Amino acid sequence: MYYRIPEINYIYAMSLDEALELVEKLDDYRLLAGGTDLIIDMKIGRAKPKNVVDISRISDLKFIKDEGNYVRIGSLVTLQELVESPIIRGKAPVLSMAANEMASWQIRNMATVGGNLCNASPAADSAPPLMVLNAKLVLASKKGEREIPITQFFKGPRKTELRKDELLKEIVIPYEEGSGQYYIKLGRRNAFTLSVVSVAALVKVDDNRFSDVRIALNSVAPTPVRSRSVEGALKNKEVTYEAIKKASKEVLKDISPISDVRASAEYRREMSVALTKDALIGALKQLGIEVRGE
Repeated sequence: MYYRIPEINYIYAMSLDEALELVEKLDDYRLLAGGTDLIIDMKIGRAKPKNVVDISRISDLKFIKDEGNYVRIGSLVTLQELVESPIIRGKAPVLSMAANEMASWQIRNMATVGGNLCNASPAADSAPPLMVLNAKLVLASKKGEREIPITQFFKGPRKTELRKDELLKEIVIPYEEGSGQYYIKLGRRNAFTLSVVSVAALVKVDDNRFSDVRIALNSVAPTPVRSRSVEGALKNKEVTYEAIKKASKEVLKDISPISDVRASAEYRREMSVALTKDALIGALKQLGIEVRGE
């Protein structure tokens, strides 16, 4: 049920410095970027900030830069810009795949990657690909900047590592040359839906053995998670269907799904195993390695 949005103080930040001054000074505020989550939250009464700081036009937060060994993404880059960017498609294809599965074209042109992360939903679709890419997040305040791994950012549903006086400035992704990357999402319908489960995979292969394996999932725990158990089970193993099938079952050690309106916990467990297997096979296919099984 929707309610009338209560009266708020709307403040338009003209620059990053001005935004940082405001978040340091204000006690009860929310940042407005694309607004695709915040406006809904305010309409249903889940968010009731006294102050809304609009950062949507700060140019210092809108960029995608290829720096050779790293790709840097400003927090205000939209999901559609991730889909269309040749830099992202070339150097972080798993992120482009995930963004392309998120919401509708209209929403993707409004919603930002920073907003998707900072909303801290267990179903945040940008989180698993960024986790397997070993992304780091740059958090900025008037006191300076700090950089943390994305795996340390999520603290629980709608809870993050961000301090009261900080905002997410940018995402830094190391370039993973020679990796196969894949993303697969299961929802209640084919598009425009929240994940029941989604899985991102990144693999590297040397002499037909897994030299690196990374798996991350959403919607199966209070936060998006890396599956270290699957990764450990495959590291240095020969690339075979049997090894992948066996290791995929290890994902159950790293997840704690719940039942909700979208799916039961048991269904999420079953699909986590199946999608982990499929994501690994898909990532290998990106390297030109065909793995066939039952």
